[in-house]
Parts: sequence; C-alpha cells; structure tokens
Amino acid sequence: MNLLELSRKRCSIRSYQTREIEEEKLNYILETARLAQSAVNYQPWYFLVIKEEANREKVIECYPRTWMKPTPLYIVVCGDHNQSWKRAGDGKDHLDIDAGIVTEHICLAAAELDLGCCCVCNFNKELFCERFNLPEHIEPIAIIPIAYPTDPELFTTTPKKRKPMEELVIRETF
Repeated sequence: MNLLELSRKRCSIRSYQTREIEEEKLNYILETARLAQSAVNYQPWYFLVIKEEANREKVIECYPRTWMKPTPLYIVVCGDHNQSWKRAGDGKDHLDIDAGIVTEHICLAAAELDLGCCCVCNFNKELFCERFNLPEHIEPIAIIPIAYPTDPELFTTTPKKRKPMEELVIRETF
C-alpha cells in the first residue's frame, strides 16, 4: 500500500474490540513514531504506553467517553518544552508541530496494521498530568486509543469529509 492509499484508509475509529494488541504491532507503531521528523531533529517527545487496567481507567477519568472504555491500549504523545526548538525571530515553540507529525506517524502505522485509532486532544490536561505524575515541562498532547475495530469495514465506510483541492491550494501568493 502506498502513502496515498494509506492516507485514504486512515480514519478516526471509535468502535473497538477488547482484543489485546500484539507486542510486535505495538513495537512497529512506536518505531515509526521514533523515526518521525522534528524541528532541528530535537525529537521533543515521549510516548506514554498505557495497557494496565488501572491506568486505562485513569485515562477514562480524563476523557470520559464510553467508546474509549474497551480500548486495550493507549499511546499518549507527550511533548517536552525543555527539549523543543524555539524559532529565534519570534520564540515560536515548535512542540505542537513536532507532536502533530509524530501523532500522524502513529495513526498511519496503526491503520497500516488494520488497527483503529483516534487522535483525542479534548481531555482534561491538568487531571491527566496529576494522574500520571507528569513533570511541569512535559505536556500531554494527544491520547491515541489503538485497538482492533469492531468492524474492519469501518476503514472504508467511515465518511471522510475533505475540502476540495481548489479550496486549499494557493499558488505563489495570496
């Protein structure tokens, strides 16, 4: 499958089996994330892997949605503000950009392995930091539930609403 086909396949899936994810698949996903690009190659991220029931319950406390409960695995992308690159001219912190890139690597790798996932950013950050003892300079960016979808057809039946190309591409100048 090429990148365009994989990009068309990847979608946000919110209906999961409780079946455990094989360690080889988890390692493959983490390796694709490790290889992601980042500003000045600083790699200002950590991947918090959550599989134990007690810790999965803590995640649900921070984002109480029933569709998340059966998930056997969460990868939480955390960014380190002490390691991220800041642009000299205006101090722009590229942590969010780097975290977005690595998050997409995780989501594409999961889709390639026929695993469903969803990038969750609307969670209680303060509660998450407290429950998982994150240091002050570490920010949880995205919770990614990863599981086998209840129906493998969800990859093809989930609507993919996208703007048409002519609304997005501007050539040379605004």
